[in-house]
Amino acid sequence: MAHKQLRSSSRPDSHQEVSPLALAGLGVQFFAAILLFAWAGNWLDDRFDMSPLFLFAGVFVGGGGTFYSGYRRLTAGMQKVQAVDDTGDESDVDANTVDVASADDGSDSS
Repeated sequence: MAHKQLRSSSRPDSHQEVSPLALAGLGVQFFAAILLFAWAGNWLDDRFDMSPLFLFAGVFVGGGGTFYSGYRRLTAGMQKVQAVDDTGDESDVDANTVDVASADDGSDSS
């Protein structure tokens, strides 16, 4: 049974897992989350008079949360591309469940 290649690309071996715009978006998200959580921590410090405790907590929560979110997003994109490379079929590829075995219904069209 012949295997069809569904991927169309101008470059035959393009391994563009994540677009540059997506990486720029992750950087902006990281920066904005740290600023937002730092501002909220500073506000809580002023309100409860516990200077730098909430500020540091906000920076670490904002930075850590967006780092984790970005890591999950990037690894999911790489798993999807790896699955497409392994199977050659990108029609039903999911980052969490990938069917690597090719379906053989027993019929031979030759």
